[in-house]
Amino acid sequence: HVQLVESGGGSVDAGGSLRLSCTASGYVKCMGWFRQAPGKERESVASIYIGERSTWYADSVEGRFTISQDKAKKTIYLQMNSLRPEDTAIYYCAAEPGDIVPTSIVAFSYWGQGTQVTVS
Repeated sequence: HVQLVESGGGSVDAGGSLRLSCTASGYVKCMGWFRQAPGKERESVASIYIGERSTWYADSVEGRFTISQDKAKKTIYLQMNSLRPEDTAIYYCAAEPGDIVPTSIVAFSYWGQGTQVTVS
């Protein structure tokens, strides 16, 4: 069983930056960030395969958000710059030990508790 611990959410003015972190307790191969705004479905934000260079981003965050990793710490980060009010959501970290479609919500087995990001 994998546990995910997230940190780094908060409130920021539009145009500001935040950095989210997520650390996994067990073996994972793919990790990603998803978000869910009030009244909306959960959506993929960014994903990465641990130990690899490939990354995936939603069109809405491409060029503003950067996903990165520390393989040794089994930790991923989401650097969010140029934040907009529409980025306001609960951000969830997800992880999967196997090969998956990295942007598919249903493909991830393990989820963090979520961290609130508010942009005003």
